Amino acid sequence: MASVSRALSIPLPNGSRISVFSALPFVLIHLLSLGIFFVPFHWYLPVACIAMYEMRMFFVTAGYHRYFSHRSYKTSRIFQFVIAFMAMTSVQKGVLWWAAHHRHHHRFSDQEEDLHSPTLFGFFWSHIGWIISDKYNATRLNYIGDFAKFPELRWLDKYYLVPPVTLGVALWLIGSWPLLIWAFLLSTVLVWHGTFTINSLSHLFGSRRYKTTDTSKNNLLLALVTLGEGWHNNHHHFMAAARQGFFWWEIDITYYTLKALSWLGLVWELRKVPTHMLATEEQKLAA
Repeated sequence: MASVSRALSIPLPNGSRISVFSALPFVLIHLLSLGIFFVPFHWYLPVACIAMYEMRMFFVTAGYHRYFSHRSYKTSRIFQFVIAFMAMTSVQKGVLWWAAHHRHHHRFSDQEEDLHSPTLFGFFWSHIGWIISDKYNATRLNYIGDFAKFPELRWLDKYYLVPPVTLGVALWLIGSWPLLIWAFLLSTVLVWHGTFTINSLSHLFGSRRYKTTDTSKNNLLLALVTLGEGWHNNHHHFMAAARQGFFWWEIDITYYTLKALSWLGLVWELRKVPTHMLATEEQKLAA
């Protein structure tokens, strides 16, 4: 059986393999998203696609990343569940799985133990390969014990297909196949690749304000695509901040939305960047 499994897998230069079976859903969603060319067109369909992209990208960045991975703000247990559920509609596995692997990435960023360093393992692995391979299927609970204590989050992590299937069914009931294809399938593909650019492109292209121990870079275009995550060098300089666009001219839509939610009392204690960490090493020496 093991030999069959190995035969039905794709070898990669770093020694890992991608199972055809594990990659099949990923490939199918890409192919099915091309259905936009085979269903009747209405202007509300691309609008719905963009809306679903923006909504789910926000919950990926504000939820998976800034809350569950870095605890950059606080919220209630109920809204914590809502954030997790909505983030998981992006079809990026479980909330505990995502945050635990991201914490591991920060501990070993651009070192041999890193999960997806493009400078060490190449673009394909860092962008797509690592998440669809069989190498990292298990949730690293030793990294996420603070949130694994909540049984509802453990349930979501175990049944990680429940949120995206729920969203997909709801969209199909509202608008049948055209809405499902545009607002769910196509927007899922876009959210995937938008999210994955931070693992790949933001370690390859951009500028470096801070001398971090990795290759993280700031990139305005990626910040716009990911609602603020493109200020990646800032983030690696001080990862606990709720705001990744450290300065007013660095657009960070996720942070603006979190600030609005704080006015409503849904989140609070948004962590700021300490003033002394805003300066570069050159500026510190000049002072």
